[in-house]
Amino acid sequence: MHELRAEFQSRYGGEPRIYRAPGRVNLIGEHTDYNDGFVMPAAIEFSTLVAAAPREDRKIAIHSKSFSEEVEFDLDEPAPQPRRHWSDYPRGVAITIESAAHRLRGANLLINCGVPIGSGLSSSAAIEVATGYALLDISGADIDLVELARLCQRAENEFVGMRCGLMDQFASCFGRRDHALLLDCRSLEYELLRLPAEVSLVICNTMVKHELASSEYNVRRAECEIGVKLLSNFLTDVLALRDVSLPELRQYAGELPPHVVKRCRHVVTENDRVIAAGAALRAGDLHTFGQLMGQSHASLRDDYEVSCAELDQMVNLANEVPGVYGARMTGGGFGGCTINLVNAAHIDSFKLQVAKGYEEATGIQPEIYISAPAQGVERVE
Repeated sequence: MHELRAEFQSRYGGEPRIYRAPGRVNLIGEHTDYNDGFVMPAAIEFSTLVAAAPREDRKIAIHSKSFSEEVEFDLDEPAPQPRRHWSDYPRGVAITIESAAHRLRGANLLINCGVPIGSGLSSSAAIEVATGYALLDISGADIDLVELARLCQRAENEFVGMRCGLMDQFASCFGRRDHALLLDCRSLEYELLRLPAEVSLVICNTMVKHELASSEYNVRRAECEIGVKLLSNFLTDVLALRDVSLPELRQYAGELPPHVVKRCRHVVTENDRVIAAGAALRAGDLHTFGQLMGQSHASLRDDYEVSCAELDQMVNLANEVPGVYGARMTGGGFGGCTINLVNAAHIDSFKLQVAKGYEEATGIQPEIYISAPAQGVERVE
């Protein structure tokens, strides 16, 4: 943080404020957020830091330490368009906040993304939330975290073009140290669930990201919307797959294309798994929680078809290690990371066995991270 402050002063002059927003891992509840369903993310200790100070004009200058690049744009630019560039994330947030009737000051921003990029740990949400919080704070605006999460999601949906749900931005805003969030993505009501002290979150990065990831994410969302449209012909008050039960889906499966049935079945059963996982965590039943994680991965692999050979290999290896309660892919899929609930006493053996087995199987050396659930966005001094 001291280095970030010193670099800001060298680059822009003046004294910045420092902000941080975390990435997230999702324990269970994948691809349910944009279906008005239930999710259980936790913020992680990997964060994006933003050093920020206001300017006298209406320009935003942003330097990214991760990309060693600087961009500048004017908040008064008419009809701004995305550039398909890393800067679309912070730029989209600034534009979206302005469009929501929040008058921003110009600013100099120095961004250091400490969340592994392209790993499924929501580096984009961390950048969006940290940038949005910083711009609002130095502009003297009141900050409503629910609104901030929504505006950051809107920026990614409408400016960047990634039709993500709200989970990532919400977790980056509302994460709590040592807790997971059980979030209802329709009402935005959430419950903080403390993780037992003997459990560690172990994140295994496959180090692959297949090209299908972004395009297939939007395809899956469209397939869910087709399912909702067709099912609403037979079921009243169906606004999202959240409103469909498994018996109802089975009853009308013949009215849907087979691949749409599979997508819907994943979402409907995944919502049930999240609710069951919440009950298991409240009861301290880590065995049941781990079984639900395994069922979630199988559903993502077979029904939603967003896993890949590397993710499956990583999960299979984890399930062979003593002290592992559960393992599954996390994030959008087609690469990225797995999340593992591991007894803290077995961390070292887990890392050695999984890393060795994965490298032997794939020729790729993975990265393995240990993270406790972390605090959400904040100004840090």
